[in-house]
Amino acid sequence: MKLPPLRAVQCFEVVARLHSFSKAALELNVTQSAVSHQVKILEDHLGENLFDRHGRAFSLSKVGARYFDEISCALMGLSNASAAIRYGKSDELRLALYSSLAMRWLIPRLEDFREQYPEINLTLNMVTDEPECNDNVADCFITIHPPKHHFVSQFLYAEKLYPVCGPKIWQQIQDKPLPDALWQHPLLSVQYNETYKSEPKDWQQWCARGGFNLPTEVKICHFSHVLLATEAARYDLGITLIDNYLMAEQAHQTNLVRIPMHALITGDKFYFVYKKTRHQHPDIVKLGNWLKLLCLPKD
Repeated sequence: MKLPPLRAVQCFEVVARLHSFSKAALELNVTQSAVSHQVKILEDHLGENLFDRHGRAFSLSKVGARYFDEISCALMGLSNASAAIRYGKSDELRLALYSSLAMRWLIPRLEDFREQYPEINLTLNMVTDEPECNDNVADCFITIHPPKHHFVSQFLYAEKLYPVCGPKIWQQIQDKPLPDALWQHPLLSVQYNETYKSEPKDWQQWCARGGFNLPTEVKICHFSHVLLATEAARYDLGITLIDNYLMAEQAHQTNLVRIPMHALITGDKFYFVYKKTRHQHPDIVKLGNWLKLLCLPKD
């Protein structure tokens, strides 16, 4: 069955709803003659008059009234389905981000976001690997690898890793020369890349940044995730490297001590990412502005 032209159906629906060709033309941002032409196309397609015309006055015919009732729901469903893809679900805003950021950085601050924007139902989708930027995963994302096309990428911050340890280890090394005092304790290494599964790549790079070599006799403990290494450091099982943003939460600070040495700038940059078609989505705009303020350097 051949479907009627969608543009013609839309023009008819607006005319019938507003009871005016001129008002329909204004809403559709076209000329009145263009609206009349589209309605005529639809009537020819259906083989029925949709309006009873009386000079310049008109009213819906019986067929037109029935057709208007039936297509109004269909057009609303089409509009809602399109909006759900273009702007995301209206009843919630889904944010996908790395589990380490969610647990140690974002969740401790969500109370502030909800106090500022109680109307936004923000839900989190925590991922261990790079999130796939599509609607099945979330409406917006925090990632270090933003898509190159069809997405807006707002820079949040550049990653810097600092050495940290638990309070007991800190008591043992705080008055000793650095970095030599570090080598007396296990180094907790996070395997960010499967290629270097047996190498403490993070510590090797940190040492190179400081202008010295990692001693071969140092004990290395490998972890598959930064959260595991961080928890191990909190319980004085060794010294690890973590992002400064993961140290910012006050409750977390009480169990970790940042060792006063240089940072490793990894080159990874974090971005808030969403579809270009959603650049005017009010909830996404609010969330993006809040995240940018959260990432501003503290005095």
